Amino acid sequence: MYESNQIEHMQRFPSPHPHIKLFVVSYRSDGLLVKGLLAVPDHEDELPGLLYLRGGIKQVGKVRISRVIQFASRGFVVFAPHYRGNEGGEGFEDFCGEDRNDAFSALQVLESLSCTDSGDLHVFGFSRGGPMALFTAAQFPHMIQSVVVWGGVTDMKLTYEERHSLRKMMKRVVGGSVYKYPERYEWRTPLTEVSKFKAPVLIIHGVYDENVSIKHAYLLEEELKSNDRSYETWYIQDDHHFNPEKKRQVTHDLCDWMKNQKE
Repeated sequence: MYESNQIEHMQRFPSPHPHIKLFVVSYRSDGLLVKGLLAVPDHEDELPGLLYLRGGIKQVGKVRISRVIQFASRGFVVFAPHYRGNEGGEGFEDFCGEDRNDAFSALQVLESLSCTDSGDLHVFGFSRGGPMALFTAAQFPHMIQSVVVWGGVTDMKLTYEERHSLRKMMKRVVGGSVYKYPERYEWRTPLTEVSKFKAPVLIIHGVYDENVSIKHAYLLEEELKSNDRSYETWYIQDDHHFNPEKKRQVTHDLCDWMKNQKE
């Protein structure tokens, strides 16, 4: 078992990979017991840590074991929080509201693990996990070596306007429409936090993404550039969910990119 004073409970979980151990972890966030999936490669030395922030909400976009294994097989200790209210965790998911604290606390769990190199931490966010990653980078600028945002939401007002199918959910979670409560959507928009970043940011986005338009990537790039922050863009001729072969290759490449960012 891996030592950490940040974990309430850890239980072994069946792993499809012979050299990667999986655990269901329970940890505290805002006093709530939140669940997450931890993947630890077999290795005698400390390994870089990767905070994996999933997209979607509830069962849509939930943490996929196969995806976590992909990152762990590249030599990272990976911790993927399910966010509050999911997989038996307490509370209610808040779509980049108070539940951003679940990512903050998860980073501290990852840092505290005896198998993790606490000086080599990275954050990855996909889709809705994008703003979670960016908020985390702003909250812990000196802890994080790199940030990757893949198909990430960067402007919640834009998401409300573009994704009509999500409006009912967003009004329920946020407490009203973007037109009635614009400040609630602005609070969930990480673009205003860019000036706090220290770590380099990699933006990956499909040019033909219809779930999260590439406008989100352009907005983030513009803010990073105007704040003189280090960043790189990989704009790829694909949609929101790349085909399996391309996803594997891009994942391989971004893992190499992260490892090259350590100070």
